Amino acid sequence: MAIGVPETAVFEAADAVLARGERPTVERVRLELGRGSPARVGALLDQWWEQLAGRLRGETRLPGLPAEVAQAFVAIWQQATTLAQAVVEQSVAAQRQVLAEEREQLAVAEEQARRDVAAARQQAAEAITARQAADTRLADLERLLEQRQSQINDLQQQRQESHEAVLALQEKVQGLQHTLLGAQQRAEAERAAQQAYTRGVEDRAHAEVDRARGEAKLRLTERRELQRQLELAQGKVEETRSALSEAQREAAAELARAEAAAEQGARQFQAMEVQLSDARRALEVAQHAAVAQQARAETLEGQLAHLRTARQRKSSAKAAQGPAPKEE
Repeated sequence: MAIGVPETAVFEAADAVLARGERPTVERVRLELGRGSPARVGALLDQWWEQLAGRLRGETRLPGLPAEVAQAFVAIWQQATTLAQAVVEQSVAAQRQVLAEEREQLAVAEEQARRDVAAARQQAAEAITARQAADTRLADLERLLEQRQSQINDLQQQRQESHEAVLALQEKVQGLQHTLLGAQQRAEAERAAQQAYTRGVEDRAHAEVDRARGEAKLRLTERRELQRQLELAQGKVEETRSALSEAQREAAAELARAEAAAEQGARQFQAMEVQLSDARRALEVAQHAAVAQQARAETLEGQLAHLRTARQRKSSAKAAQGPAPKEE
């Protein structure tokens, strides 16, 4: 026999536990002994259960008594054992009821934990989906912002080109004005020369009537030609003035349109910046929500693992209590 608690001590402790109306188990026998390893006590307790039926029949406990006395003693012992078995069965039934209730509560808690974990995972998936949607919206807004910025740059470039065109038109108008002033000065000089020549002809009219008449006719023709050229020059000047006014109006309208487009682009740029800021805030909120949901899911999974461990421990403890007492 291996070194450890004696067999007789284990059997006596098991008899004492049974005499109290309790079912002998490894823990109760060890508590009664105050010592002994679970393996050693469990092995000897199995032997005690195997010998219990024979002991109840008086085959090993009453070898030297008369048959009538042994039978009477066995009957009394069986009655006491039956009463003890009833007490044990009641205790075991109550323990089984408590264990069943605990199992039911554990199953309910486990199911609730599973539902909570599933809900948390669903919320985390929704938060991740919302985060992805916010990222997509943010990328779209950034691309739209880049497009608006490019349009604003184009409008500014068009405005600069329109301004340069206006400056070129102004220079052209100034050149036309200089040309018109020169034509007016030449026409005035020719008119003054014609008037001086006419006065000279009138002074010499009496002396050179015939020649003067011819020359007068010639000069008159030249004067009419000069007058016609002057009128043509004045018509060209008016046309130039009209073209200059139209060019000025077109340049002013183009400049106004460019300024309006630039202002509209600036307002759109500001609106896009506001939308981009809102999208970034929404993304931060979605990220925080995703982190919180992930933490909640991990907490619930830890609780579920703890409940499973507790259930396994209770099942192991029940298995360690050993088989129920054998009835004769």
